[in-house]
Amino acid sequence: MPHTLFGPELRLALQGNDVAELRAFAESLHPATVAETLSDDFSVEDSWRVLQSTDIRNQAAIFEYLPIETQTTMVAGTGQPQMARLIEQMSHDDRADLLRRLAPPAVESLLRLVDEADRRDIATLVKYSENTVGAIMTTDYAWLPVNLTAGDAIDRLRQQAPDRETIYYVYVLEEATRQLIGIISLRDLILAPRTVPLRELMSTDVYSLRATDDREVAAQMLARYDLLALPVIDETSRLVGIVTHDDAIDVMVQEATEDLQRQAGVGPIAENYLEAGFFKVWRKRTFWLAMLFIAEMATFNAMAYFDDAMRAVTVLALFVPLCISVGGNSGSQAATLITRALALGQITPRSWFRVVRHELAMGLALGVTLGTIGLFRSWLMTPSHVLVNPNGSQTDLWRLSVSVSLAITAICTWGTLIGSILPLLFKWRGIDPGIASSPFVSTFVDVTGIVIYFSIAKIYLL
Repeated sequence: MPHTLFGPELRLALQGNDVAELRAFAESLHPATVAETLSDDFSVEDSWRVLQSTDIRNQAAIFEYLPIETQTTMVAGTGQPQMARLIEQMSHDDRADLLRRLAPPAVESLLRLVDEADRRDIATLVKYSENTVGAIMTTDYAWLPVNLTAGDAIDRLRQQAPDRETIYYVYVLEEATRQLIGIISLRDLILAPRTVPLRELMSTDVYSLRATDDREVAAQMLARYDLLALPVIDETSRLVGIVTHDDAIDVMVQEATEDLQRQAGVGPIAENYLEAGFFKVWRKRTFWLAMLFIAEMATFNAMAYFDDAMRAVTVLALFVPLCISVGGNSGSQAATLITRALALGQITPRSWFRVVRHELAMGLALGVTLGTIGLFRSWLMTPSHVLVNPNGSQTDLWRLSVSVSLAITAICTWGTLIGSILPLLFKWRGIDPGIASSPFVSTFVDVTGIVIYFSIAKIYLL
């Protein structure tokens, strides 16, 4: 029966200093559940009291599930010797990620208390930039020298297993140079006769990554080939680490979150929604809102340029919102699809011609569909009194309907093209294509859509 000491009960145990209850809470629940409870309005001191009620390995397991912001706060709120012991027990990639976020003086003082082997490992991982494969890999992998038999390999692996993050894949190395020459699954190793050499069991067709690759590449490869882990090699094919599937999931969640935030016109916010500082969220949101607001002011200039047309045919102003929304919606659709396809590796900037050809045809098809709806809407449902102009003349309803229909078709096609081209262009220039999504495309198409709409209207009505 799982322990059910949550929220109020945990507070009572803390107030009564009930060490037995705190230990039961920390050890009977999954570390993720313990971390989630501690993240819910418990002080740093209380969180440390709960952690210290259990053994160091379980402390590390719970600590790794805490939000990174909570981790950094807790590092500052405890004794350095205790934190140093905790770091030694953490998974290699998680502790490197934590130390990247600490101030240099805090990192230096902590590393003085860490075992030398761990210190070297941390230094190796911390040197990689945050968005690379090296930043999410772990050096905690299982490996075997190539000159073993299956039986010897199992005996050797049994010694390594307690300290390895995963042993489902075992990497076969040239012992002297540590070059990766093959891979064997734990299943194949167990099922093989004990006297068979590893050379006959291993596969030499190994998918691998470079430590300097973008971390999205790791997530894409793990998903594409349905793997649990991928080896990371350097320029000389030496094995330097592995990326596991759980790290890939974290990357995919972070990248998807960042893309969605950019598509909404918000700068990336790493913290949880309610935990992010008010000023930080305001700054992230107001920057793009201000930029888009200033850009939207160009619609004023476009409308002013066609002021004579609106004065001559006042009914034109009534269809401006309809025509402009078509361009923004079609552009946002295309931008979202292209941005997602880029993120999944389905297309690249080199695919631009195929993308443009596809979206041109799609934009025309969508435009004709919406234009036909607009034709009948304006022809059948436009009140007769709005067709009378200030000078007493009357606008021809059929010409008006055709103008609106053609404008909708042209703006929809234009918006679709812009929505597909901008993400490709941004990606090609090394800019996050998420920026070219809904708000950016809508703003650009709004301005140009006004020009298209009134230009067509002047041809048919004036």
